[in-house]
Amino acid sequence: MNNFLQKADKFFKITERGSNYRKEIVGGLTTFFAMAYIIFVNPAQVAADGSGGWLAGMGADSAALGQIWNSVFVASVLIACIGTLLYAFYAKLPYAQACGMGLNSFFCTCFISGAYFAGVDLIGGYHSGMVLVFLSGIVFLILTMTGAREHIAKAMPDCLKKSIPAGIGLFIAFIGMKNAGLVTGNQYTFVQFVDINGAFEGGMSLEAWRTIAPAIVAFAGLIIIAVLSKRNVRGAVLIGVLASAVLYYVVTWQAPNFDFSSIGKSFSDFGKIGISGLFDAESWKLAFTGEHIGGIFSAIVLIISFCIVDMFDTVGTLYGAATEAKMLDENGDPIDMNKAMNCDSIATAAGAAMGTSTCTTFVESAAGVAAGARTGFASLITAICFFFCLFLTPLAGVVPSCATAPALMFVGVLMLKNFANVDMKDLRSAVPAFLTLIMMPLTYSISNGIGIGCIAYVLITVFTGKFTKKDIMPCVIALIFLAKFAFVTM
Repeated sequence: MNNFLQKADKFFKITERGSNYRKEIVGGLTTFFAMAYIIFVNPAQVAADGSGGWLAGMGADSAALGQIWNSVFVASVLIACIGTLLYAFYAKLPYAQACGMGLNSFFCTCFISGAYFAGVDLIGGYHSGMVLVFLSGIVFLILTMTGAREHIAKAMPDCLKKSIPAGIGLFIAFIGMKNAGLVTGNQYTFVQFVDINGAFEGGMSLEAWRTIAPAIVAFAGLIIIAVLSKRNVRGAVLIGVLASAVLYYVVTWQAPNFDFSSIGKSFSDFGKIGISGLFDAESWKLAFTGEHIGGIFSAIVLIISFCIVDMFDTVGTLYGAATEAKMLDENGDPIDMNKAMNCDSIATAAGAAMGTSTCTTFVESAAGVAAGARTGFASLITAICFFFCLFLTPLAGVVPSCATAPALMFVGVLMLKNFANVDMKDLRSAVPAFLTLIMMPLTYSISNGIGIGCIAYVLITVFTGKFTKKDIMPCVIALIFLAKFAFVTM
């Protein structure tokens, strides 16, 4: 046993990176709990909430939507396992992959609801989306193998490299607050703090209390993590997540719900319409000629759009998590970036083959890094947890989103400190950095923040006469994003 552990230590570089097995296990579990929501949220986003969702309510085929939900559910878990295992054994980095938020909604808009409104069969629309996402994954892989993706990432201006992690920190903190209901929508101010007073307008009741309890639990969880971290308690983030989960069930006076009835149906639908869809000639025909697509040019634009968003989401996530883990090279770039991007591109193509939207490196990986993860062993732990979700799916739902929200908010606190390194006296750095920082949470997109910051940097550089040869790549990136903003709503 000791010999095995020594070999594993050497393979994953655990001791070399100043870590140990306990830190890696805690980090891997923390990452899993922080992103486990995706296995339920992703199929809901792709399949328009399934057979009982909003699209079915408009008259769409509820049976087909239910099949798509089931298929995407299994595919989501499988690709999370495969993508994260790539990080574990190939890149040996403490990051995890799963289907990207934003991209899954975009997938639904283009291929599921788009198919319904165009009068195209829903299953056919689903399969056509798989084809175009698969092709975007192939493009990713080609760009990565040629070194183009790594070159693009490293050519980013220094002010953006420093502000990207901070922007991601705000973004994931906002995701946590939104998931827990700590921040809610408001028709006049766009967002607001949880309305505690409004919840009890109809009188004090258990149901009224349950509507605001997640927000209060999330806030309490953040304080627990902060206090434990301040007292140098190891595993503070994971302890905070588990404590918040227990607190949630106690204060809402309810027990976790375990429902195993739908597991068999999910596997059946995955076999019928998921794994087989990409290999159907009709799927490829629909991808380029279907009425919901709009022709070959539109298909190409969609492929490029998926490429752009996934590329810069991954770049942003890598910079953010690697900065938090202090796993940067002498130039301030993430170590083994090319391997990380290989993992991303392979997982995207594999995910499409299985029947789900674009797979990407998950920003919640930073929660595991904050808990101590530094190597691929943590990714192995995360992948194992996802694997068991195939058979014990209700267990992943036992930890509510309000319990993982504190981890995301705390990571936001840690990552925001990177913004202190931006030269705020130089407006050529300050303005692009600020826009990158603020536009990620406000547009709910990492890539949008990077794109807007890059455009601002190029414009200020050009009009102040500071443009040099090293600014050519940022200029190209800015032009790509301008085209994306002009032709694609996302």
